Amino acid sequence: MKAKALKAYLDELADRFNGPQFIENDPVSIPHEFSQKQDIEIAGLFAAVLAWGQRGTIIKKCRELMDRMDRAPYAFIRHHSESDLQRLIGFRHRTFNDTDLLYFVSFLHWYYSRHDTLETVFQGQTIEAGLERFHSMFFSLEGCPSRTRKHISTPAKKSTCKRLNMYLRWMVRHDDRGVDFGLWRSISPADLICPCDVHVDRVARKLGLIKRKQTDWQTALELTNRLKQFDPDDPVRYDFALFGLGVVEKGQQFKSFLN
Repeated sequence: MKAKALKAYLDELADRFNGPQFIENDPVSIPHEFSQKQDIEIAGLFAAVLAWGQRGTIIKKCRELMDRMDRAPYAFIRHHSESDLQRLIGFRHRTFNDTDLLYFVSFLHWYYSRHDTLETVFQGQTIEAGLERFHSMFFSLEGCPSRTRKHISTPAKKSTCKRLNMYLRWMVRHDDRGVDFGLWRSISPADLICPCDVHVDRVARKLGLIKRKQTDWQTALELTNRLKQFDPDDPVRYDFALFGLGVVEKGQQFKSFLN
């Protein structure tokens, strides 16, 4: 398949899916319910971390969590009392439970007591360095539950870091389409790594964008480097195309294209 034809196909799909209609049925809808920067950051982080399973269930559980925080996540993080924390007891989504949630709240309270934005911790010479820095800082507090470590990934353990890369896409990419927020301007969209989940991985392999046998951090880098050949300034915009093919349309157009 010709690279020029593949680029045109992915450009068309990215343009189709990257728009306001994408928001309603995607976890990115959760941070879109807020306007304050810190609320968006916190709601977005929880939405990304909980983005596991059916999208409808993810959105429902995220809204439940925001309700438990009085629909004001930043104010809750900064000013909650011990009695306020009781409202979080019993929250669960798949393997993420209230033990994990209470540690997340503890870390975010500690962090926002010292910084105005989560952008700072992700800054680095590379996205890989920023993700590793965030992982190290996140688990630096005394009393961190060992069970919580499975909910924040790191390239150092060869993870694709799909959910955190999706979160960074939301926070960093800036265009006029209304899906991604573009709040963080110290990180360039050109440096982002494409979120690589099972759907994106499957589609990318069928399109010849991935050759590596296993799916790990190096696979995410391989995919992103291929996408940079189509758009070096904003390679991750093609996440909309790959995700759309893999999930939204169940690959029917994809099969038609290959045939």
